[in-house]
Formats: sequence, C-alpha cells, structure tokens
Amino acid sequence: MSAEDVVMEIRKPHFTVRLHERSLEVDLNEGVRKELEDVLEAKHALRESLGFLFQTIVPLDVDLKDIESVKVDKGQIKIVIPSRRDLAIPLKPGESKRLVEKLNELIGLEKERVLRDEEESRRTRRALESKISAAKAGAESLERIGR
Repeated sequence: MSAEDVVMEIRKPHFTVRLHERSLEVDLNEGVRKELEDVLEAKHALRESLGFLFQTIVPLDVDLKDIESVKVDKGQIKIVIPSRRDLAIPLKPGESKRLVEKLNELIGLEKERVLRDEEESRRTRRALESKISAAKAGAESLERIGR
C-alpha cells in the first residue's frame, strides 16, 4: 500500500484509519501493541498463520473484498468480516458517516473488480486448456504417423 492510493485518512490520538482503494488499514500509533502489529503486518506468512490469534489484540489490515458489511452501531463503525473478528472503530458521527459511505462505495467497486478478474482468469484458463488439448492431439497424430 502506498501513500498515493489513500482515499481517506482519519487520525486519532491512539490510532489512524487509512482507507485505500483496495484495503482498510487501522494502525495503532504507539505502545507494545503497535510493535506487535508492525511485526505481524511486515511478515505476510506470519500474519496469515498467527494473525487470527492476535486479531483481538491488534487490528490487522483488511482487503475490501473480504468485508461483508459496514454500519454505524452505537457511535462506532462496525465492520463484519467473515471468518474474522468484527472490527469496531470509534469515530465521531460525521467521520463515521463519511467513512461508511466511502467504504460501501469502494467495497462494491472492489468486489466487482475481483469478479471481473476471476471471470477473465477462467476465460484465459479455458482458452489455454483448449490450445493444450489441440497441441496434444496434434502431437499424438504426428506420433501415430511416425510409427
């Protein structure tokens, strides 16, 4: 994630929320939990294996495609992520409303992009499989002729 693709940023005394085009980043600003978060986010394999255990202690970045829903609940933004602990972000009402609106917009766009990419991948795979089948059939024909 680069600073160029930040769509929205909200700074608070203890944490910073950065909304990117394809992910949501909630970073702690100080303390031991921030150091643990930095270690987990720096090593992808570590985050994938141990991230589930530490998600109750430190917030980890979330791909927008993985978010099921976003809503304001009791003054906090509640983000529902299947197979992960829900994420609650305490913000002011105006900030919450703006972030939820932008999140919902970008989540829809990201899920559409992922579907397009998957469909393109399936089309490419089918085209390659048919070319491979044709090449195998041609090789078998040449082999039979050569016998």
